[in-house]
Amino acid sequence: MFAVGLTGGIGSGKSTVADCFAAHGVTIVDTDLIAHRITAPQGVAMAQIATDFGAEFVAADGSMDRARMRALVFGDESARKRLEAITHPLIRSETERETRDAKGPYVIVVVPLLVESGTWKTRVDRVLTVDCSVETQIARVMRRNGFTRDQVLAIIARQATREARLAAAHDVVVNDTGTTLETLAHDVDALHQSYLKLAAQKRGNA
Repeated sequence: MFAVGLTGGIGSGKSTVADCFAAHGVTIVDTDLIAHRITAPQGVAMAQIATDFGAEFVAADGSMDRARMRALVFGDESARKRLEAITHPLIRSETERETRDAKGPYVIVVVPLLVESGTWKTRVDRVLTVDCSVETQIARVMRRNGFTRDQVLAIIARQATREARLAAAHDVVVNDTGTTLETLAHDVDALHQSYLKLAAQKRGNA
């Protein structure tokens, strides 16, 4: 199955772009949604998280206490690695399963930390970066999440730079301040036509 890795910094509008592809019947596999699912009540990661981190990191409904865990791993590199050792293999296996089961003409895999992971670039056929300015990221996340400017800047600092994401990209969609949904849909439509051809070539070479 031809697969495109869709990435971008926080607040770049990855979900909006993914929705535009979904409107064409493309299968969307979102690693963030998978991460939320495995740490939801009765999620497959929860037993190990409770064992490794303690009951205080499990919310009353049985899900991971995201605020507490976020506060811990943001300032503790070893804790972040322990959490990733639990979640990343599960996210990978679920991503592979959803990709195998895809019914669309090709798959868009939404991976926020695609560039940072180091391995994702070898698992997709193309990388599509959603790009916008850092100031646009800050404004969007402050508005959406209620974070302070400093909180958003701290998150951005832990992600790959805008330049690194652009350098890793085969394709780029600009979703900056002033970009209309109509423009975005037009750009996605052009990419969709290109990906249909590439997907057909891959099937022909299989």
